[in-house]
Amino acid sequence: MPKPWATLGIDLHLEPTGPGLRRGLTDALREAVRTGRLAPGTRLPSSRSLAADLGIARNTVAEAYAELVAEGWLTARQGSATRVADRTVIAPTGATAPPRAPAPPRPERPRPAYDLVPGTPDLASFPRAEWLKAARRAFLAAPHRALGYGDPRGRPELRTALAGYLSRARGVRADPEHIVVCAGFVHGLQLLGTVLRGRGVQTVAVESYGLVPHWKQLTAAGPATVPLPFDELGTDPAALTHEGAVLLTPAHQFPMGVPLHRDRRATVVDWARRTGGLVLEDDYDGEFRYDRQPVGALQGLDPDHVVYLGTASKSLAPGLRLAWMVLPPPLVAEVTAAKGGVDTCGAPDQLTLAEFLTSGAYDRHVRAARLRYRRRRDALVRALADHAPHLQVTGIAAGLHAVLRLPPGAERSVVQAATWQGLALHGLTFYRHEAAAVEPLDALVVGYGTPPDHAWAGALEALCRVLP
Repeated sequence: MPKPWATLGIDLHLEPTGPGLRRGLTDALREAVRTGRLAPGTRLPSSRSLAADLGIARNTVAEAYAELVAEGWLTARQGSATRVADRTVIAPTGATAPPRAPAPPRPERPRPAYDLVPGTPDLASFPRAEWLKAARRAFLAAPHRALGYGDPRGRPELRTALAGYLSRARGVRADPEHIVVCAGFVHGLQLLGTVLRGRGVQTVAVESYGLVPHWKQLTAAGPATVPLPFDELGTDPAALTHEGAVLLTPAHQFPMGVPLHRDRRATVVDWARRTGGLVLEDDYDGEFRYDRQPVGALQGLDPDHVVYLGTASKSLAPGLRLAWMVLPPPLVAEVTAAKGGVDTCGAPDQLTLAEFLTSGAYDRHVRAARLRYRRRRDALVRALADHAPHLQVTGIAAGLHAVLRLPPGAERSVVQAATWQGLALHGLTFYRHEAAAVEPLDALVVGYGTPPDHAWAGALEALCRVLP
């Protein structure tokens, strides 16, 4: 039985105009090629398929194709599809004109030879084979409705898997009904900023050192950011007063690398209970610790006042655009409404991550990554001890970066020298809040997660060359 015409060929949008069908079709095709809408090499539908789509005779299409082939607009070979010709530009009169000079390409900023900017894991170590296996298992087991619009909080399979993992590994008191999956950590902050603005919150307290995009995201949503004091015990929440919320990285402060002191953990929770404020807990680098016991999530102390935010960006890859929030029960409906009532994350990746978590593949990957990054950290510490023993290295008990203290006034020149060496490197000043009332400190924030294994030795050598 022949296939119906609607299942054959490829789509091509044309609007033939003119005194006759053949001439109108020929003119429309010629104009589409001349203006560049049909690029050189573009495959055209067969004459049978295009005739069926346009509701005209096949001979009309064949004659139009033949005329344009003769003029040089199209090419056709026996047994091959008709395609747009790759040729010189044709002038409106029909005479050939010299090819137009291509527009000069925009100059691209040269990529650094080595990247020691923190924030990205080793993408070359992404577990592609295991991820594909998990994707296959998840897809074969998923119901058809999983490919629909879905719950705006995210796929229930992923929320259930996250609740079990976070409770076991991070001490989070999680209920799948109180978890919202979002498209990255910044998307989560955007949703929370919208909710805070709706609640009339004017200011959000933040840490003196942190990530500028996070502060900007909150400010764009409405609330202003106010930095808290910082000392050797980490961020000091004693200064909290009337702020509506506070954003913290208590497990591993970014970028200084210290955990929030236990007394200060209690202080910030007491503040939230007393004032009704919200603690936004960024579990930065929570999976990676080396020389100390893991610090449990602050959310475990008070799930009614702490929003836990986690992400797959460091443990797997930022390109997955998968993050999650464990919300106090009263906040779930508000965040869901801010999300627009739809799931903004792709169901396939959510289902795959759920399978990755429940199968144990995630734990195996994190443990292997933890060993890999510890070896890199140890190599970094040894190299600095050999080449710059006068410089102090801190914040190395956990995470994917270290802080390297520099002599006063040396940070700017070292960062500039790194640029000349093709080394991407940030100084501590890059992460300092503009209103922070802390004494300026010259230091480098050295991320050792990003370079692939084969480039790590070269990155270390480049770093040592620029140190004072």
